[in-house]
Amino acid sequence: MIYETVAAVDMGSNSFRLQVGRVVDDQIYPLDSLKAPVRLASGLTLDKMLDSAAQQRALDALRLFGERLRGLDQGAVRAVATNALRVAKNTTEFLPLAEAALGFPIEIIAGREEARLIYIGASHSLPSAAHKRLVVDIGGGSTEFIIGKRHEPLMMESLYMGCVSYSLRFFPDRKIDKKRLREAQIAAAKEIELIAHDYRSLGWKEAVGSSGSARAIADVLELNSLNPNGESGITRIGLDKLCSLLVKAGSAEALDLPGVKSDRLPVLPGGVAIMSAIFEELDIERMTYSDGALRQGVLYDLLGRFHHHDMRDATVAHFRRRYQVERDQVERVETVALSALRQLSGGEAGEDDVHFLTWAARLHEIGISIAHNAHHKHGAYILTYADMPGFSKKDQARLAMLVLGHRGKLEKLGSLPASDSAWNLIFCLRLAVLLSRTRDDRDLPAWQVTPLGNGFVVEIDAAWLKANPWTAAALNEEGGIWKQIGRYYQVRAVAAGD
Repeated sequence: MIYETVAAVDMGSNSFRLQVGRVVDDQIYPLDSLKAPVRLASGLTLDKMLDSAAQQRALDALRLFGERLRGLDQGAVRAVATNALRVAKNTTEFLPLAEAALGFPIEIIAGREEARLIYIGASHSLPSAAHKRLVVDIGGGSTEFIIGKRHEPLMMESLYMGCVSYSLRFFPDRKIDKKRLREAQIAAAKEIELIAHDYRSLGWKEAVGSSGSARAIADVLELNSLNPNGESGITRIGLDKLCSLLVKAGSAEALDLPGVKSDRLPVLPGGVAIMSAIFEELDIERMTYSDGALRQGVLYDLLGRFHHHDMRDATVAHFRRRYQVERDQVERVETVALSALRQLSGGEAGEDDVHFLTWAARLHEIGISIAHNAHHKHGAYILTYADMPGFSKKDQARLAMLVLGHRGKLEKLGSLPASDSAWNLIFCLRLAVLLSRTRDDRDLPAWQVTPLGNGFVVEIDAAWLKANPWTAAALNEEGGIWKQIGRYYQVRAVAAGD
């Protein structure tokens, strides 16, 4: 379904942002935006717990956003959370409260997924160009680096350093001196060294900064003529001058310069230190600025899903190639599994269930590339921990769970609620794997599945079962496996024409 109005919520480590846009001819035009300086990263304790004050600030902001989003369809809104909620140990307890406040599901995205979305947002707000661009986004808790061409990211990385975390770490009392600033720059440089060689090897023609830190620094440099020859954006010379002024002032609050917004002052030192290290390590002389960032990227990624250009499909196709999945076999399994789902749902399966069953069928054998024995476990491990562009961490966990459950005992999925539709998907996938176990294109028998209370009934042609005792035995063994978790499963042999 295509929506006229779409919205993105960016739950950053420094600020929460809401962007509402109108879709016109495959372009998104801004209608409304809201920003709340939540400072989520500043609420992380030493043992990585999100404190109650930060949680309350976040919930207050999400309730405000939820009021603006009221009336929009679930499919028209996408909310993503970044580094602070990636690292917080009590995210699991906080997330249901946050979703209730917002009124929409929230995805916690991995660092490289954040980088991909940032690049999409930045590239859509920049003039079209054939050359490669380096996009850098200094967030509250992490900094993303992306080299891309047009709208396609080519290299992506996310480093655990941000304007909030560095400001708290190196300038806890907000005092700035030359020694502290240099320590912050050196710490950032050590992180950037890990990626610098690969990025310089690929190269770029234009460096672009996105999001709040880059905008704040560019504004200060431009409004105070710190750049040479009246240049716009961020320059190395301008950055050096700003660092000197910060040290001379002794704190960001004492920096008497126009263009420094009050809500940006507490995190400006950390952002400046990181940006200085980026210029030094990547040998950058000048950086332009892009208004587009994560929330715009989320909107355009959402638009792509409406037009069946879902990045998740591309990622699944890449994984099939990367892990040398046998194409014909997974297509057989996918066909049977989707047929079973249509029967169970009376032809009204939810779009999400269809997507996840399709992806699980296409990826259920990726673990064979490691070892055939327990390949479902290997596959689940890959899907849990790999970078999967387009997938949130929650999506990856669900997909991994389906692959883990496609064979073997089901007790390992005991934490899955009894009412979760994933049980239907697991049943369909397991049945499809059993019916396709000969791994050839021979005709399958007439078969039908129906839900029955807390379980399933499988009806299959009796003559076929008699002629295929190996598969018949496996189908009957399934009953015992499902019984172990308190679910009903029966295979009924039916005569042709019954």
